[in-house]
Amino acid sequence: MAVASHLISRMPAVASIRASVLIPLVQQIDKRSGKTDLLLASHGILRSQLEDPYTVLPMVRYVALFEDAATITGEPALGARMGTGFKPADLGPIGMLFALSPNIRSAFERLSKYVNAVQGATSSGVFEENGDFVWSYRIVDPGMWPRRQDSEFTIAASCQLVRSCFSRGWRPIEIQLEHHAPRDAAVLERIYGAPVLFGQSGNRIVMNKADADRIYRSEDKSLIEILERHIGDLVDDPTAGDAVTEKVQALIGIYLGRKPITVAILAAELKMSPRSLQRRLSEEGVSLRDLVRQHRQMLAAHYLGDRHAAPMSKVARLLGYADNTVLWRALRSWEKRKPSAFG
Repeated sequence: MAVASHLISRMPAVASIRASVLIPLVQQIDKRSGKTDLLLASHGILRSQLEDPYTVLPMVRYVALFEDAATITGEPALGARMGTGFKPADLGPIGMLFALSPNIRSAFERLSKYVNAVQGATSSGVFEENGDFVWSYRIVDPGMWPRRQDSEFTIAASCQLVRSCFSRGWRPIEIQLEHHAPRDAAVLERIYGAPVLFGQSGNRIVMNKADADRIYRSEDKSLIEILERHIGDLVDDPTAGDAVTEKVQALIGIYLGRKPITVAILAAELKMSPRSLQRRLSEEGVSLRDLVRQHRQMLAAHYLGDRHAAPMSKVARLLGYADNTVLWRALRSWEKRKPSAFG
């Protein structure tokens, strides 16, 4: 079947999201409230915009709409509950690619690789830690806050994808969420089927490595290639050049506080030599040290700057520092930001 040209419009550089991600939320609001159209209008969205699942909408509106929907429906865990009904088809060709993968590891590797086809300004990746397999997800713009509903929905939906595509009785080892613990935390543990840690540097699913590597099926390579070609049309932008800064920033967001961040490690992830990575960053006017510092400053401002400020020792761990003394020294050394501004 031929694909209409409007179906392969590429995601713009600004933080955007496909209408296909918003449609299940609107359906839930329709079921629970008669205020759907009013709510959409208050966020500058028309129902007619959702008729084409490939339509691009500002992500900031989606995140805010999700938060308001939880309030209007009187369901604090709305996102997590919605995630339990998620199906591969709800994610379009990426969901199909997930479902056709031979094991859980490859499914999440592909999800991480192509997530920006449906959602921009998003960092997602996989890594191993303490013998476990971990999938990480976070919206990179700190200004999109609060975003509890999106985080809990994404994690619950991803768990549901594993259960529907690989093993109905599958359970993660642990769930990590970036926001502070809500009053209904026990509800989330029942939904996820695992302990939940809050106030983390990202949203993660920690899985048993043996489960992640278990082969469930033989994949149809021809069909996989067709899907990847289509998804590639959605995400690749030939005008964007070969800038590596954004890729390095994404890896920093995934690994900070979890594993060492060195030129050698990141170069291996990007399939290039350490010298080439350093040269490319230099050509773009940045260094790995600068990018790590910027990310740490952003996280420090977030975790130490609000009314639910986390303890210094916890923030130090999230930022990849040995202890809060090292963190304090870093705060003092950062230009344009005094230590008192974080406390």
